[in-house]
Amino acid sequence: MPSHLSTQRAEDESHYLLVAKLDNARNVSTILKSIHFKETATVFASPLGLKVTVEDSKCVQANAFIQESIFHFYSIKADQLAFKINLTVLLECLTIFGSSVIPGVSTSLKMCYAGYGCPLILMLEEDGVLTDCSIKTLEPDEVLDFDFCSANVVNKIIMKSESLKEVFSDLDTTSEVLQVLMSPDQPFLQFSTFGNAGSTHSSFPKDSEMVESFMCSQTQTNRYKINLLKPSVKALTISTRISIRTDTRGFLSLQYMIKIEDGQICFVEFYCAPDEEPTEEIDS
Repeated sequence: MPSHLSTQRAEDESHYLLVAKLDNARNVSTILKSIHFKETATVFASPLGLKVTVEDSKCVQANAFIQESIFHFYSIKADQLAFKINLTVLLECLTIFGSSVIPGVSTSLKMCYAGYGCPLILMLEEDGVLTDCSIKTLEPDEVLDFDFCSANVVNKIIMKSESLKEVFSDLDTTSEVLQVLMSPDQPFLQFSTFGNAGSTHSSFPKDSEMVESFMCSQTQTNRYKINLLKPSVKALTISTRISIRTDTRGFLSLQYMIKIEDGQICFVEFYCAPDEEPTEEIDS
């Protein structure tokens, strides 16, 4: 740990409700960039770590989970803290020394928050250069509760991300919706678009080497607005595995497992409401 941040006296931190430190700020910025599709985000801090939430149109929600173990020091004096912050500004501060990877050089980070109405303080150091940033925080908005509980999940498929990267990168942008079919019977998992050039379909059998777990209890076909799903491609691009779930209402959960530097794992989850009511049977 660079000297300036490691020698920070404990008494200087005593009035903060949250203090978090890590050796490489890139581990946080990488995860936050994957949910950066709106200017503001709500940060929830608990003893388990940080959850950063971004929402759009009351129809889609992204959550980035940065667990306590990612930090080499993490202290919180409350069961939960919450504040809204400008995510664009936060990312600019985290990458203030640049975003290019230089072998053997990393930006250390110390993050401090004193409570309601106080700014989020960032202290960054790279190669002996120290920078302090103070970011205004706002009262958090009430975030959507998608009520996506495991008891209501009817279909769940875990796949290697590389199999879906091509599907999502080649989506027909003239199609307003992406149709997702999940079924215990053929075609098992199918993604469809309906654009100017006609319909396209990409299917995956349940015994595909790309499918790691297949649990489908009923046939369900749901459509989701493509412009709401597009932001999730950022997380897909840097992930290694993806869990696709639907519940009884047709709500979609995309959970991405992302490996960061030092072999640590973080999760990013997207929830999306269906564009139409779910249909139980496939159109013949």
